[in-house]
Amino acid sequence: MNEHVILLHGLWMRGFTLAALRRRLEREGYAVDLFDYASVLHQPEESIGKLIAHVQSIRAKKIHYVGHSLGGLMALRAVQRMPRAAPGCVVCLGSPLRGSAVARSIAQMPGGSFVIGKSLDVLLDGLDSWNSKRPVGVMPFGLGLVLGALPAPHDGTVSVEETQLPGLTDHCIVAATHTGLLFSDEVASQTISFLRDRRFVHQA
Repeated sequence: MNEHVILLHGLWMRGFTLAALRRRLEREGYAVDLFDYASVLHQPEESIGKLIAHVQSIRAKKIHYVGHSLGGLMALRAVQRMPRAAPGCVVCLGSPLRGSAVARSIAQMPGGSFVIGKSLDVLLDGLDSWNSKRPVGVMPFGLGLVLGALPAPHDGTVSVEETQLPGLTDHCIVAATHTGLLFSDEVASQTISFLRDRRFVHQA
């Protein structure tokens, strides 16, 4: 198999948090990179530029992207700027594609903008729709404690509504908390299904 997967972590996290998912993907024959970036201290544009440069250095038949939370937004912004890049899919795990209500609540608190850092605008703005031909699948859901009001259902950090966007290829709800998405066997299996078939497995 000559297919590459780039994993992108979320806010306040580092690449190693996706190590379990990396191992599952490698067992399926994918070459996998953990793309590490400073989600708080560096401007998103700087990190996206580094991601694009990294993608351009890869020689593979297909290059896929799997992003957790903020990482999904970063992946989508990057591929929008690479219309001639190698084909492949994007899987977003609990990504607030329409903007994050929790980020908005934190930003309104004293010092909140400092806590979220340079990625605040990306989390607040989200996207209006997905117009690219590149397949995008999204997995949200779960239950957990939440800072700020979220419409149900939600995963404790991101609501299902925030993950829904016009133009998505598929949308699959799984039972996991926002952080639990990183370690869920179901999430790993559904991710592999989407990378292979461009669709999730939906129970009848």
